[in-house]
Amino acid sequence: MAAEELEDLCCHINAKIGCVKKLLQLRAIGREASLKAVLANVGQEMAVLHGLLGELEGEVNQRRQLAALLQETRKRVEEERMEAELLQRNVPLELSFKKEPRLVKKPIKEAEFVKEAALITVEEFENVPGYMRGRLTLPQINASLQILHAAAASKYKILHQNPKSMTSSIRSLYHRFREEETKETKGEIFVVEADLKEFTQVKVDRRFHAVLNVLRHCQRVREVRGARLVRYVLC
Repeated sequence: MAAEELEDLCCHINAKIGCVKKLLQLRAIGREASLKAVLANVGQEMAVLHGLLGELEGEVNQRRQLAALLQETRKRVEEERMEAELLQRNVPLELSFKKEPRLVKKPIKEAEFVKEAALITVEEFENVPGYMRGRLTLPQINASLQILHAAAASKYKILHQNPKSMTSSIRSLYHRFREEETKETKGEIFVVEADLKEFTQVKVDRRFHAVLNVLRHCQRVREVRGARLVRYVLC
């Protein structure tokens, strides 16, 4: 009901109330046979007034519910905005490398070995089952996907180097990478938890595994298991 309609309804109700007041003033003389019709009219007017008041009350309750829903939606949007801003400020820190920080300054060379991550779209995220998403947000999912790709970029940059020119620590990583490869991962890009700990500051905890479940559902990552090791293959 529009505001103009509400105003018209209020005016109508006020008019009815005024009419009832006038009719009640005649109640004292209602014993006269000539005025019985007037008293009957009073009853009819009161019934109409009762119906209008019920309609007005229903409209008020509906508007209260709508206002509460809008308030809740506004609160959720504000929380999402603040969380997105926080992630935007913190993502560069999560993508920093512990052993070789200079790699962060050269994203062009990293891209030679690992393709840029195809971020999850809003439509894809909305199609993820609610029990799987939980309280995760789209910015969190995409930030974690970028972290996986950043770790893979550092790993495969080492794999493309000449082992003879490596330091002993880098050469040790190189040999571990080769040992973790299988027939199923031939020609694929993958990382393991040790790579995430080596090249990023992300915590591989329950929340991160929940993110991985969403990434698997969206076909950005798949798992290859073997030799007590889980390999996260980038799709």
